[in-house]
Amino acid sequence: MNFQKIFLPIVGAAMVVVAWQAWGWQGAALAGGALVMFLLLHFNRMMHVLKKAAERPKGFVASAVMLNAKLKPGVNLLHVMAMTQSIGEQLSEDGAPTEVFRWTDGSQSSVTCEFTRGKLSKWTLERPSQPEGA
Repeated sequence: MNFQKIFLPIVGAAMVVVAWQAWGWQGAALAGGALVMFLLLHFNRMMHVLKKAAERPKGFVASAVMLNAKLKPGVNLLHVMAMTQSIGEQLSEDGAPTEVFRWTDGSQSSVTCEFTRGKLSKWTLERPSQPEGA
């Protein structure tokens, strides 16, 4: 179960209640304003990432090797999209418990990422085979 979906709204409501008890309606207005500002900042970041990703080819990344080096387990898809500035090529079916996305660079190297419950669980770097004489 994802506790962030439950925990964060409870903390927000508790913040408003504590501010109400401490400073009355002015405190509740200040706490509510802070919560709205927090939500607007996250919404603005999400829109900025999606706008940049919409301007690039789907599933493209500048360097798959550098993306592989920067990835960490537990980051969400939006964070990976911000790093690649591209929407990944979806390899899994819609509604699957594990979502699989691939990003490929110009040299046909690719990084395949698996997201479980919206968080990066594992990824693999695939590089094209080099000819023997190279």
